Amino acid sequence: MDEEARNEPWISRARFLELVTEALDGVPRDIQDSIRNLEVVVEDRPSPEVMDSLGLASEDTTLFGLYEGVPRPERGSYLPPLPDRIVLYYGSLIEAFQDEYHLRREVRRTIVHELGHHFGFDDRHLRGRGY
Repeated sequence: MDEEARNEPWISRARFLELVTEALDGVPRDIQDSIRNLEVVVEDRPSPEVMDSLGLASEDTTLFGLYEGVPRPERGSYLPPLPDRIVLYYGSLIEAFQDEYHLRREVRRTIVHELGHHFGFDDRHLRGRGY
């Protein structure tokens, strides 16, 4: 096996983006309709600065997704000028889940978790609900 083949991820970024789209399309319509000023992006991995800011500087900690923004209940009646973001970490996810079935499940779970933050739920509440 040549060096380039060894460095290829087991799932392409394009296919990963399809899984993200499937997960977003699976969000119930009433929730989709209530999402405002939010974008979903895919990055390779969280930066060391992001990990430090979350208190997750340990090498043993993996971050699959992140909500960046002001939760809806804290906004009042205004919309921030820039959209909030949900970031999914492609490299972290495909490293942790080595088949499409489990990866698909975790992408959906991560999106639902981060959407929960968008709507004002904290980690404790979301984990208590399996997210």
